[in-house]
Amino acid sequence: MPYRNMSIDELARHIGMDARIVRKWAEKGRLPGVMVQGQWRFNRAQMLDWLQQEIHNLDPKHIANLERAMSGGNDDEVLGALLPPEAIDMNLPARSRASVLKELVSLAERTGLVYDPLGLLTAVQEREELYPTALPNGVALPHPRRPLPYATAEPLVCLARVPAGIPFGAPDGQLTHVFFLVCSHEERQHLCVLARLAMMLSTDLPARLLEIDEPTEALALILEREQQVIARR
Repeated sequence: MPYRNMSIDELARHIGMDARIVRKWAEKGRLPGVMVQGQWRFNRAQMLDWLQQEIHNLDPKHIANLERAMSGGNDDEVLGALLPPEAIDMNLPARSRASVLKELVSLAERTGLVYDPLGLLTAVQEREELYPTALPNGVALPHPRRPLPYATAEPLVCLARVPAGIPFGAPDGQLTHVFFLVCSHEERQHLCVLARLAMMLSTDLPARLLEIDEPTEALALILEREQQVIARR
């Protein structure tokens, strides 16, 4: 769907939220909406930016509703399908924000699915300059600002750990150790991945990933936590 304006009801259906909450948040200035002839209108591209930036600040119920809306209620694995074993490195050789992004793209290239590594790297760098993707729990979710269907042969998620941690712009000022690179092909899938990761990261997953050295063990843990999220629906 093109990035057009949406009404309150259209936005509510799109993100799985009660229309009354959408109106309340718009009136309080929490959502990037504008009044047009007495009616609230929300630009879809601006809402995508807002959701990417604010998803981890939402109430768990709203995150779960967003995930359900983006997945269509499908119980299939998302991370399990997009995270191949060769896209996991639990000892990524990076010492700075710039180097970790380059190493993440190199990790993605190991899968043989990346068509345009420079384009992917540039898009991820631009997203970080716009707003850091680091979270307070030692995890970051680097991703392009918009889905890049021509950068990779298939949608892809990569997982990496930098044991020593690096400054990555976390809101609590702490070092970031765990990185999920998200390379999506379309908006719904992109938001579904971010929402499901947000649900999984609210558990002990970040702490557990700090303790794991083997990629196969890390993948098994991701699959286990994803199944737990699906089962809690």
